[in-house]
Amino acid sequence: MQITPAILAQHGVTPAEYDQICRHLGRAPNWTELGVFSVMWSEHCSYKSSRVHLKTLPTEGAAVLQGPGENAGAIRVGNGWACVFKIESHNHPSYIEPFQGAATGVGGILRDVFTMGARPVAIMDSLRFGPITESPNGAPHAAKNRALLEGVVAGIAHYGNCFGVANLGGETVFDPSYAGNPLVNAFALGLAREDQLFYGKAQGVGNPVIYVGAKTGRDGIHGATMASEEFHAGSQAKRPNVQVGDPFLEKLLLEACLEAMATGAVLGIQDMGAAGLTSSSCEMGARAATGVALDLDRVPQRETGMTAYEMLLSESQERMLLVAERGREDEVFAVFSKWGLDAVTVGEVLAEPRMVVRHHGEVVADIPNAALTDAAPRYHRPQAPATRTIPLQPAPGWAPGPERNLHADLLALLASPNVASKAWIYETYDTMVRGNTLAGPGGDAGVIRVKGTATAVAMALDGNGRWCRLDPRAGARLAVAEAARKVACSGARPVAATNCLNFGNPEKPEVMWQLAEAIAGIGEACRELSTPITGGNVSLYNETLGQGIDPTPVLGVVGLLELDNGREPLPSRFPGPGRSVVLLQPPGTPSQSGASLGASEYAAAILGHTWGQPPALDLALERALHELLAQAHTERWVESAHQVSTGGLAVALVESCLMDSIERNAPPACGVEVSLANDAATWFDEPASRVLVTCDPALLAALSGAATARGLVATVLGRTTAPERGLRLGSISIPLADADGAWRQLTQVLA
Repeated sequence: MQITPAILAQHGVTPAEYDQICRHLGRAPNWTELGVFSVMWSEHCSYKSSRVHLKTLPTEGAAVLQGPGENAGAIRVGNGWACVFKIESHNHPSYIEPFQGAATGVGGILRDVFTMGARPVAIMDSLRFGPITESPNGAPHAAKNRALLEGVVAGIAHYGNCFGVANLGGETVFDPSYAGNPLVNAFALGLAREDQLFYGKAQGVGNPVIYVGAKTGRDGIHGATMASEEFHAGSQAKRPNVQVGDPFLEKLLLEACLEAMATGAVLGIQDMGAAGLTSSSCEMGARAATGVALDLDRVPQRETGMTAYEMLLSESQERMLLVAERGREDEVFAVFSKWGLDAVTVGEVLAEPRMVVRHHGEVVADIPNAALTDAAPRYHRPQAPATRTIPLQPAPGWAPGPERNLHADLLALLASPNVASKAWIYETYDTMVRGNTLAGPGGDAGVIRVKGTATAVAMALDGNGRWCRLDPRAGARLAVAEAARKVACSGARPVAATNCLNFGNPEKPEVMWQLAEAIAGIGEACRELSTPITGGNVSLYNETLGQGIDPTPVLGVVGLLELDNGREPLPSRFPGPGRSVVLLQPPGTPSQSGASLGASEYAAAILGHTWGQPPALDLALERALHELLAQAHTERWVESAHQVSTGGLAVALVESCLMDSIERNAPPACGVEVSLANDAATWFDEPASRVLVTCDPALLAALSGAATARGLVATVLGRTTAPERGLRLGSISIPLADADGAWRQLTQVLA
């Protein structure tokens, strides 16, 4: 078949890239080889627009066992245990087919974790949608956005619950920026013995390459290419490109893989994720400086008449490629037969670093591994600072004055989609399966115990597209800091991070500038907070009909928590009446100046106007705050900790009172009484590096002294009270039942 410009365009290959392909091969590619190059050189697989910037991120640390480049990152937990984790996006598939798009996103990230030899113990998700409630000015597509939300949540719940892994929460955000392009970022974490980690390498010339798991079908063909282009009017027609997942089969695959690994016969293993057989085979060879020969006639197929092109590009779910020690194949086959799964030798490891594919006795692809991996294009795309459309100062009449009804504002803010309780989402998830959960959804961080040890692993996700639109470098720094702060609020010490970078079309200089600035900000924060990046994902071309999303880097941070001497993770909820409520913060925090009020959720949701800059962030003091929280947990100075973020101080106080009603299905344990200035900036501004803690009044001196020694301030705001006294925040006085009703209002809207 003649390869025309139209065919190249269909494959997402530029004329210049086609010329490069011909040089690598020394000839023109055939149809199958063009398909292979198109998926491996797609943005999704090659990171051709971001790789030069990602190389600047810190990736090494005392706890890091495996950084970027493998299926997932791994850190040292202690007592011989390792923690394996990663975050990835499934944005485009979830827009086209919400249920399966989200479900297979969960399935894919779980395979990334257990491919490393780890048993998955927790998942989280970071979700973003357009407005789901009607607004006075007529929010467009609210019904469509609700349908996307419901499909995505159902897909996540279906796959995670059936597979049997605890969902510990995450974040759900609503903003017009995501109306045409929702974001579905899935995080998974697993545990393995440190000396039993596995890697995706095709080791040992002559060793058999074995296909295991589900049969190959035509679903997901060119899924990686679809994820590397904008949405347009015909994107809905790509519904067949979305894979279909089977969580029960994946559970069998997990058990079979872990059992096969335990035999010692498996030398390397790789998930067949994006680009399926193509990526798994050439990447395994590239990592080991070997090659892989495949015979497609041996590939288990669930459809008849599949071509080589279709088999190599299929992204059918629940499949793995592994390399076994020659002569021990039967050990592997016996394990997979026991679990009722296909296991077939489909090739062997070659000495020459090439991907050689045969079908019906003929060579249909013969490509150097390097051409598909390290030699893929790397672009230094043009950059130009994004044009600022948001004013630095509030427009006349928009700044809140002394006449504001703060009582009404707080109730309205509690009911707004980004602040309201998300229990209606996470109550659909199994949060306690396997019995390891110490802290589930609803608080700042999820916490999982490492059984048989006195160690727990804390995890949290965070991102803020509004702040990154105002200043992508500052917004990305704040995302790292807030995710790490959430982890620190459990009493854990943040030690490593993973990132999912969601941006628009990188061929637009303004978008490329946003991406480069955000990566630089992540690097700055991760270096200062000692949370190296162990891997992640870049999702570009998040645009529909030319309209891009806000730049949205999402950070996942993992920390370690010692539970010796009967210690438990710090809860986010207030423990009960009679405690001092203390605000830990840097000195001079502009609690009343409203320096960042224009970038707050209050400004967007209540005032309907955004202005200014993201909050200022001192990374050294942020790190000092994390260290103080760890010390306070160790010394048992505090009984709860909850970061002050979306909605400001007033919302943090209310949430700390109401969490019992969600987490324990019980009435709130206490009210709160705080006396501060009665202005919007005091209650709703969102300065960085602030945490609410409660403590016995007798321990205030010790806590305050430790804060001062670290350059921080511990300010006593007030006290927790009996529940019937409700919320008394300056001039604001609200019964807990009224606040709880507002906080749960979104549940009623979507019922």
